[in-house]
Amino acid sequence: MDVYHIWFDLKPGTSDTQFVERLNAYLGHLVAEEKIRSFRVTRKKLGLGPPELGDFHVTIEVTDLAELDKAFNHVARRAGEVEGLHAAVNQHVQNARFALYRDFPDPVRERGEERF
Repeated sequence: MDVYHIWFDLKPGTSDTQFVERLNAYLGHLVAEEKIRSFRVTRKKLGLGPPELGDFHVTIEVTDLAELDKAFNHVARRAGEVEGLHAAVNQHVQNARFALYRDFPDPVRERGEERF
């Protein structure tokens, strides 16, 4: 599995609970359309965490980079239901940071012949 991480803050005046409802609708749509496997929304507790990573953290799980690319292409069409769902989320986010991680060791990893 590959895990796409997004850290961000909400723009001033944005309701945190309404935002998360919209985020769940958007990412839930991507799960229902089988564009992503799963997602999780978390928020800093007690303000603990590096300030540069923002208040919210979303993880999106995909099988591989090909699946992530298909999800991006689906959203990048900027049309249909997904466009409205994406806009309802994207317009309220600021200071976004992104990262991509993978399960380790990779399932294809062979052992015994490594040279470094």
